[in-house]
Amino acid sequence: MLELTMAAVSGADAGATAGMTMAEAPSEPGAVLRIGRDGAACRLVTPDDWLFVSRVHLEFLCGPDGAWQLTWLRGSQPDPASEVRLTVGEYAQPLGYGATVPLPHGGSGEIVIQDRTAPRSVNVGFYHEL
Repeated sequence: MLELTMAAVSGADAGATAGMTMAEAPSEPGAVLRIGRDGAACRLVTPDDWLFVSRVHLEFLCGPDGAWQLTWLRGSQPDPASEVRLTVGEYAQPLGYGATVPLPHGGSGEIVIQDRTAPRSVNVGFYHEL
């Protein structure tokens, strides 16, 4: 089971958790969870006016072995309006535009989508339950 918790945070609420939503999916091959502005395609949806997040921005996909991977999907623009960072424990790494990384099996962490033009972000906590 992969559990996601998403909070949208703007500069004024930097210390607050605003609009927290959750989603989960079983660790079965082909299971998918998406984050973005398109409510028809995404299980976790950001505010429509947060244009630094694509219609479908991040995709979590479960592989044939029950392990999950995270992909920052490329949008219609050649350069993104945001930055994405993955943190697991004390280890943090930027996620490249269009890149895919494996998530730790049975682990937890956080993905931050940071607006490049304003002090606001989408913070997504994940927990992979074995």
